[in-house]
Amino acid sequence: MTKNIFIATAEPYSGKSVVALGLVNMLLGKTQRVGYFKPIVNFDPTEQKDVNVQTIIEHFGLQINYEETYAVTRQEAMRQIEGEGQGQMMDLVISKFKQLEAKYDFNVIEGSDFIGEGAAFEFEANIAIAKNLGSPVIIVVTGANKTTAQVVNSVLTMLRNFEAREIQVLAVVANRTIADQVDDIQELLTAQLPKGILLAIIPDDRGLESPSMKEILENLGGKLLFGKDQLSNQVDNFVTGAMNVPNFLNHIKENVLIVTPGDRGDIILGAMQANLSTNYPKIAGIVLTGGLIPEQPILKLLDGSQTVFPVIAVKTGTFQTITQIDGIKPKITTDNVNKIQLAIDTFSKYMNIKSLEEKIVTFKSEGITPHMFQYQLGQWAKRTIKNIVLPEGQDDRILKAATRLINQGIVNLTILGNPEIIAASVKRLGLDLDFSKVKIIDHVKSEYFEDYVTTLYELRKNKNVNMEMARDLMTDVSYFGTMMVYKGHADGMVSGAVHTTSHTIKPALQFVKTKPGTSVVSSVFFMCLPDRVSVFGDCAVNPNPTAEQLAEIAISSAESSIRFGIEPRIAMLSYSSGTSGEGEDVEKVRRATEIVKQKRPDLKIEGPIQYDAAVDPIVGKQKMPDSEVAGQASVLIFPDLNTGNNTYKAVQRETGALAIGPMLQGLNKPVNDLSRGCTVDDIFNTVIITAIQSQQN
Repeated sequence: MTKNIFIATAEPYSGKSVVALGLVNMLLGKTQRVGYFKPIVNFDPTEQKDVNVQTIIEHFGLQINYEETYAVTRQEAMRQIEGEGQGQMMDLVISKFKQLEAKYDFNVIEGSDFIGEGAAFEFEANIAIAKNLGSPVIIVVTGANKTTAQVVNSVLTMLRNFEAREIQVLAVVANRTIADQVDDIQELLTAQLPKGILLAIIPDDRGLESPSMKEILENLGGKLLFGKDQLSNQVDNFVTGAMNVPNFLNHIKENVLIVTPGDRGDIILGAMQANLSTNYPKIAGIVLTGGLIPEQPILKLLDGSQTVFPVIAVKTGTFQTITQIDGIKPKITTDNVNKIQLAIDTFSKYMNIKSLEEKIVTFKSEGITPHMFQYQLGQWAKRTIKNIVLPEGQDDRILKAATRLINQGIVNLTILGNPEIIAASVKRLGLDLDFSKVKIIDHVKSEYFEDYVTTLYELRKNKNVNMEMARDLMTDVSYFGTMMVYKGHADGMVSGAVHTTSHTIKPALQFVKTKPGTSVVSSVFFMCLPDRVSVFGDCAVNPNPTAEQLAEIAISSAESSIRFGIEPRIAMLSYSSGTSGEGEDVEKVRRATEIVKQKRPDLKIEGPIQYDAAVDPIVGKQKMPDSEVAGQASVLIFPDLNTGNNTYKAVQRETGALAIGPMLQGLNKPVNDLSRGCTVDDIFNTVIITAIQSQQN
């Protein structure tokens, strides 16, 4: 079940506030703890707060601070996007939202407003945010000043964009549609929308689209002369008072705003009398133009009237003032309770509330994005802080990663190396490593050294290892670090920045050994592709596994994917799909697939299958139309090390994907290997997954 829903549009003034008000009102009927989040707001809150957010919070009395409701301003977002810093922005959005999400039973997320330049960048940012927050979407388009075809095309274009990123659309709202187009839009969209997507066609409503006198006062920057208590008056029409009074009176309509030069006392008096008369509709207010103020007797009359409406004076001329008023885009504000209630009622009237409630309750987010994955890793690691040993303290990358890990409070660390040399390196690199939170051990001088030597001897004496050999082996940082894990003095080890894979994992195979029921140690990489995370195995350990070993690797990899929040859909890769190919290599994969099906019938698996058929929905449907794995595989098992290692590196280099790992699976306690070409990010992420593995142990 999802805990959030994203209201998305691709154009300004779509009326998504109507959807937001109606949605929050609906949710508060089900739970008291509803949160509200707008990732990108238009202004810095010290200058101006977002009207929609404020209205939602204040009207419904949500127990949420304004500072919790947004991540970045529009200016900051555009600057980061244009400067290729979208990843940093996305990390902030996810971090802020996750803090909010943890506090509430359900959260409504409002997309940005598309006011100003950069709409294309903004739309992509909204899609990426919805994807990274794992949120289903309600699409909102406006029908204002559009033909029927334009409304339909707007909906279908937005729908295709979200579906292309595998974001589920729950409902479509065509808002502010012209009344005589409603039936045609309803018919065309009902025929073209995928089954299951709810559709609401909301006709334009003057009550929702008309500005208040307060909005007119603020937008014109005028001076209020009278009628402060009537500023909530709604303006449905306006008329220019430039004619004589009898003709002017013929143009008065319900909730009319009169715009007239400030010296037209006759128009002011005529308006006052009309407002008192039962034969004329209500007047919303008057705007006096040209910087002119009525003569003193007129002002005195206005001041003493019991039924006076707002009277505003502006410096601009009549024509310019009318142009400004015509350009006002009204908002639903906290003080306009009538308009808020109208918005709620409108949403409830045109949206199938019961069906929407059912969809929200049953929706489950599918897939996981790299940002979601990395954020979750950090949060999982913090649940129970573990101690990870890093044997290669002489490497600058290790120290940089250690600083990040300690400063973020993710793990406790033990670093092997000469304390004086490490301290000098930290100073040389300009790192702010808090030495009080890191244990640095010169392993050959350690108080545990002799005990470790004795333990190794006892464990390996049947393998012709004598005490002197054990002592010599224990001078090796890989052996010492692994023994720390074995003895429980560390919860896991990460090494390999300056050592080979064999050098790193050999001690673990010798005395940490494999879990019960596991015969082969294998590895996986978490491949963080642009819009998903896939598990690749085995790309680091087993050169040419047998069918039985391949099956065990697949099962271990599936279990790893589950532990790290990825639903396993296993693709057993080969050079052919289904029954199309023959040969010894294909048969090995086919046998391995059958073994997995026998041992773990609960797992979704397909094999043999080619890589393109495994990951591309179109190719997968063409080659294996009945498969529940083809086109959407999340766990990809390679037939041998040659294929796996080359493929993961090719994908990493050609797509810019982040490869986290290799993570070893099958050992009793976590020991993980780094590539000698690893980056600081690689070390950082590998330490985190090692900490999570040790929690599970």
